[in-house]
Amino acid sequence: MPEGPELHLASCFVNETCKGLVFGGCVEKSSVSRNPEVPFESSAYHISAVARGKELRLTLSPLPGAQPPQKPLSLVFRFGMSGSFQLAPADALPPHAHLRFYTAPPAPRLALCFVDIRRFGHWDPEGEWQPGRGPCVLLEYERFRDNVLRNLSDKAFDRPICEALLDQRFFNGIGNYLRAEILYRLKIPPFEKARTVLEALQQSRPSPELTLSQKIKAKLQNPDLLELCHLVPKEVVQLGGKGYGPERGEEDFAAFRAWLQCYGMPGMSSLRDRHGRTIWFQGDPGPLVPKGGRSRKKKSKETQPGAEVRKEDLPLSSKTISRTRRDRKHASKSKAQQSEGTSLQQNQETPTALKKGKRRGRLAATGRRRPPKSKTDTPSREARRTSAS
Repeated sequence: MPEGPELHLASCFVNETCKGLVFGGCVEKSSVSRNPEVPFESSAYHISAVARGKELRLTLSPLPGAQPPQKPLSLVFRFGMSGSFQLAPADALPPHAHLRFYTAPPAPRLALCFVDIRRFGHWDPEGEWQPGRGPCVLLEYERFRDNVLRNLSDKAFDRPICEALLDQRFFNGIGNYLRAEILYRLKIPPFEKARTVLEALQQSRPSPELTLSQKIKAKLQNPDLLELCHLVPKEVVQLGGKGYGPERGEEDFAAFRAWLQCYGMPGMSSLRDRHGRTIWFQGDPGPLVPKGGRSRKKKSKETQPGAEVRKEDLPLSSKTISRTRRDRKHASKSKAQQSEGTSLQQNQETPTALKKGKRRGRLAATGRRRPPKSKTDTPSREARRTSAS
């Protein structure tokens, strides 16, 4: 799922690729998208972007003299599970391009596309940041830190630290892989109480005798949890890539995979939090593990078949997702048929004595009794032995 760094990289991509381009016409929405129409039309306008946590704001600014007269319009995007922006030729749109902004003629027509395979992404034509989201961990660090430490009495901090880190009211921009990497570096158990971890930061203040450079050096050498919430996303941004660039492909994610230390890595353990999200960690999970939660350890590359190609690292395509669901459905159907066949076989192998017993039960229920066999009707054992011989 795109997190703070991915949204920031997306805004950089839009600003770099759209610089100098003039867009024109209507904004086009795909027929399958359930998001709102974008009420904007202009003969000439520019596009710019800015990110804040897990949101990105796209601004459409008409040029002087553009027709019809139009005020600038802002759209706020949330990327869901698979959202991203791509610039493509207008006659070769990428699949799942659910919102398109076309360049104006006479230059070869291009389209800036919001691409979303799983269609969990959303855009809001009102152009306002979602209310309730806290300051951005990447671009508003001081405000972010102050917002957390001032609100430690909130019920959100009664929960495990791994769950609190996903609360966008306080950690706007932190997602699943970032929380794993941050907690791993500090050796903090993911299911330790959040308030227990964060209250200690209220007391830790740098000595006033230190110079500014000494304070910065101390922070870089021994960062606390809130500082890592700012520094770790910055590291990801500095890696670049992540699907944004002229050559998108599997190699575009290589630097990111090499950077990961904990998330999905061999030798790490995993548990599901109470929201069903998987947290990766090493060592003791902490005292607030959900009831019934079982820690699973990922096998090392040496013990995994075909470990040189890690399928769980590859981005899922829509075909792969549908094929996986179809295989699971087929497997469950086969199991049901197998169990049905077994039960039929067991019914066929039921001793005949039971059937006779059931029959006698039915006769008894009618109130009629079978007449007892007379001795003359029942051959003796000796007579039966004689006839059989």
